[in-house]
Amino acid sequence: MQVNPLTCSIGAELAGVSIADVARDDTLFAEIKALLLKHRVLFFRDQDISRADHVAFAKRFGDLEDHPVANSVPEHPGLIEIYKSEKRDHFENTYHTDASWRACPPKGAVLRCISCPDVGGDTIWVNMVEAYKHLPEDIKVKIAGLRAKHGIEHSFGAIMTTEEREELVRKNPLVDHPVVRTHPETGEKILYVGPFSTHFINYHTPENVRFGQDKTPGASLLLNYLISQAAIPEYQVRFRWKPNSVALWDNVSTQHYAVSDYWPAPRRMERATIKGDRPF
Repeated sequence: MQVNPLTCSIGAELAGVSIADVARDDTLFAEIKALLLKHRVLFFRDQDISRADHVAFAKRFGDLEDHPVANSVPEHPGLIEIYKSEKRDHFENTYHTDASWRACPPKGAVLRCISCPDVGGDTIWVNMVEAYKHLPEDIKVKIAGLRAKHGIEHSFGAIMTTEEREELVRKNPLVDHPVVRTHPETGEKILYVGPFSTHFINYHTPENVRFGQDKTPGASLLLNYLISQAAIPEYQVRFRWKPNSVALWDNVSTQHYAVSDYWPAPRRMERATIKGDRPF
């Protein structure tokens, strides 16, 4: 197996390995897991595998979960279809970590390209450990101990009817997570806010709010500043898809952005999502 780092911050492409073999080989799996913790996102080319192979590989990292909005493959629970047609209904072209609106967000995912345009449709991944590490020290002090609410309503629910949106929220109520979470395996500090973050829940303290103007405007400006850190190129890697390419990423320490520059061409992907633990 050959390991080719793609940037100084994040991402490596692995050659000479099939993820179907990784699913059956404990030693090989241990190597892949160590590389994932180091590089945060791993890429594999020419993976001519079955859906069963895809699911078996993802299950080595933990149990899988379905999505309340995306279509699942009936015979393979935990495997969802991400199909983009000539309709302009893209939701993924924003920096985000998957399903932070869950009380226990996913710890990882395995995404496979079934078909894609010849040009366009790249995906960007971001190292949010680096994003936290390079924050100004006064900002680190300010956000230590802060928590933020996360919700699904204002993203996936945006195009739903009122009744559908209310039902979505009933099944997926707002949750709160630390603004700076800790990686459960490496102990690293991670900046953990994004487009699912709606507001801070413990910002209104004497240290942060002297006047009313400091409250909601001040909190919103700080939250937007933190969310903007994912867009810094020095923390990023960009991957060009081809059929049978696969990406495996650590959803705890990264965000990603699916570049929607290929409309009206179609693209078909399949993703297995790995259950995670409650952030701390």
